[in-house]
Amino acid sequence: MSHRKEQITSTLQRAVQTVISRGLNDPRVRGLVSVTKVVLDDGLAEATIFVSVMPAERGELTMHGLRAATKRIRRDVGNVIRLRRMPRLSFRLDDSIKRQAELEQSLKE
Repeated sequence: MSHRKEQITSTLQRAVQTVISRGLNDPRVRGLVSVTKVVLDDGLAEATIFVSVMPAERGELTMHGLRAATKRIRRDVGNVIRLRRMPRLSFRLDDSIKRQAELEQSLKE
């Protein structure tokens, strides 16, 4: 991964987390929503944002809210960071934290 791509990826991750944590005025987006990873394509045109939601039961509902607010999130992130062309955002639910907690629980037993 090039240095520029790494910089854009980390900046996007912080900016998206900031926008989500400030609130979206969408009742579907509740609980603790954390941006766990950002994957940027080679052309810097598409960014896949992986998010973790706690409690896990609210995951699907929160994902619907985030997908509905994608344009607003992209605009707000574009106001925070200046790029020649802001990548299109797509959100995916990252359940790796949930799997890790289940694994730790099974190891304790």
